Order: sequence, then structure tokens, then C-alpha cells
Amino acid sequence: MRKIVQLMRQIVQLLRRSSEYAGGTGQLRQSSSTATDRERRIRGAIEEIGPNLQRDDSDRHLMGIDGSTVMVRLTGACTLCKLSIVTLKGIQARLVGKLGELVRLIPVAAAGEAVH
Repeated sequence: MRKIVQLMRQIVQLLRRSSEYAGGTGQLRQSSSTATDRERRIRGAIEEIGPNLQRDDSDRHLMGIDGSTVMVRLTGACTLCKLSIVTLKGIQARLVGKLGELVRLIPVAAAGEAVH
């Protein structure tokens, strides 16, 4: 439990420090400069998952990218689903496939939500 709390604190710190995070909206702001190829591939992989989740009244939101760490929030039906870990593993596998490198996927909960 302590590790989870510590990890959540680190995530909050990363989000606060990130110049891309649009505080409070839960979405990444488009930067004025062109996104790197790596960022575009990450965003593309996350976007590809969208239609499958949306069919089940769920969605995913890219919350941040910090090196090899990608933070994602699942919403809708995914927040209560016991299989959301499978969804996260699928997203991570897609990211690894697109990038050709190991990526650490961190689920981010909304205020008052538990991360499964």
C-alpha cells in the first residue's frame, strides 16, 4: 500500500511539473512546437485503442509522457471493470510494438477513484 501511495505522489509531481499538462482538464495540451516522432507514435497507439473501448462505453486518456513512462487514465465502464488490467496490458503491448522499446504504463485515477 505504501508503494502505491508513493507512486501516486510521484505521478502527481510529474503532472505538476509537466509543461504539457493542462491543469485540471485531464488532457495533454497541444504544444506549439511539433510533437516528436516518438510522441506521435505513443499518441497514435493510444488512439488506436479508442474505438474498441468506446464500443463498451469506456475510454482512455493520455495523461503524460515522461521518458519511458506513459500515464493513462481509463474512464467509463473501465473504472469498475475487473478486467481493466487486461486493457492496460494491451495498451502497453501496443506501445512496445509501436516504439520497439520497453515502456512503463502507469494507470492514473481521477480524484476519488481507485486504480485497480
